[in-house]
Amino acid sequence: MNIKIIKKLKRLILNPYEIFGYLGRRELLNWIPDKLYLMLRCKAKLGYFPNLNNPKTFNEKLQWLKLHDRNPRYTKLVDKYEVRKYIAKKIGKEYLIPLLGVWDNFDEIDFDKLPNQFVLKATHDSGGVFICKDKNNFNKEDARKKINKSLKRNYYWGEREWPYKNVKPKIICEKYMVDESGYELKDYKIFCFNGKPKLIQVNYGRFTNHKRNYYNLKWQHLDLEINSPTDKNVIIQKPKNFDKMIQLARILSKDFAHVRIDFYSIKDKLYFGEITLYHGSGYEEIRPFKYDKLMGSWINL
Repeated sequence: MNIKIIKKLKRLILNPYEIFGYLGRRELLNWIPDKLYLMLRCKAKLGYFPNLNNPKTFNEKLQWLKLHDRNPRYTKLVDKYEVRKYIAKKIGKEYLIPLLGVWDNFDEIDFDKLPNQFVLKATHDSGGVFICKDKNNFNKEDARKKINKSLKRNYYWGEREWPYKNVKPKIICEKYMVDESGYELKDYKIFCFNGKPKLIQVNYGRFTNHKRNYYNLKWQHLDLEINSPTDKNVIIQKPKNFDKMIQLARILSKDFAHVRIDFYSIKDKLYFGEITLYHGSGYEEIRPFKYDKLMGSWINL
């Protein structure tokens, strides 16, 4: 039996509620109302049913926002192509990663015209990414399989993140970039609450030993862990353009109860990553639990 199938079966045996995510992502549970579905998903991922009538924690309030904060403009903010226009207008096109192309389907891509390194992304989901570091080793069929799989699914049904429901699937290609390490691109994720940046998550070692460190606005390390391991012994220097990063995050997070604004820093130049309305879709365990409560208190519904 396939090893992946065995692992999935073990997870289902240990946590039967995982079946709802498995079936939901395959659009087999579209008939279940959003509120009930979110409660079942939280039970599977967090171990408890959320209080959606009187939410207190960060994860509970993210589920509440999914259900009750459905501003039509959010659809363009989660669209990886359309959001570029929004960013250019709000803070300037100089913060955008160079765009190499946009297509409606995989077969439209002329790979001969692309550079040796590039990044393909589906515009309408999370995780539909294929990175090419060397065209000599590029597996076109693997890329086709992954991207086409993303294009066929509606990300909304798996996590019930409403903004994704009506995004038109496209493929974009962006320039491949690395930071001062020469091999990776650290991701600076700024958690903002009612237009105010509060804490920063730094993702590093994504393709080797993925970890996340957390800092306050004074760049003091926080004893906080969300889903992935943290390591206080790994010293991450505050970016030289940190103040500018925070300034731009304030501009982009204005008028949102909560939003996460992501940036990359390359040779002291900032590049926009993405706008995330629901960090981890509100399913990532926050340890210690006091931070789930604290971050929840920062969201004014």
